Amino acid sequence: MKDLFGKAILDFQTDNSPEDLVTETNISEADDMSVEYLFRSFNEMPKLEKKALQLCKGKVLDVGCGAGSHALYLQEKGFDVTAIDISANAIKACQLRDLKNAKVQNIIDLKGESFDTILLLMNGTGIFGTLAETSKYLQKLKSLLNPNGQILLDSSDIIYMFDADDDGSYLVPADSYYGELTFSINYKGETEEAFPWLYLDYNTLQNAAHANGLQCELVLEGKHFDYLAKLTL
Repeated sequence: MKDLFGKAILDFQTDNSPEDLVTETNISEADDMSVEYLFRSFNEMPKLEKKALQLCKGKVLDVGCGAGSHALYLQEKGFDVTAIDISANAIKACQLRDLKNAKVQNIIDLKGESFDTILLLMNGTGIFGTLAETSKYLQKLKSLLNPNGQILLDSSDIIYMFDADDDGSYLVPADSYYGELTFSINYKGETEEAFPWLYLDYNTLQNAAHANGLQCELVLEGKHFDYLAKLTL
């Protein structure tokens, strides 16, 4: 793994000539993403993220923390927060930002700890990769929850990215779930090998949660098919 996403984050943190990330999926054109956006303050965050942070309680785990902006906000508010990411460069940047408990860690391999709140933000379902893998991740997250704990995650229903038929139905792939994308990243002329990334519509998430013994509540909807959900035991 070239860890280009993390490289961009660390370049920005260390003022090492950061450039925009270029992201592309199998159903969308290349799109520039400013790495500065990952360093946003609470006031600059979308309302779904603000709401998730306001709902946090107890000991918090921030999964896929990136540049650590959510975890830093919680740390400043006095929370005991652990931030994890599979990107060593991103975690290095988090540590440079004085995030106290940030570590390179795949959520699937995390053991021996439990939390009152688990956060998965910026399309938190992305790390599941595919619909088939969703149960494995939900079971893992469930195993890390304290009694009365909560999982707060956001995603989007990307049905709007597909063409509609005359009768209003969407032309989606017949052989797979339409939210399963492959994602590729280009940074400073280097390209990361494409990886699976999952967007889940709310009904599909709710069904998966129930199938894995979790309650699912729609907390808030955004302006563009996005939503924040709360999963509980």
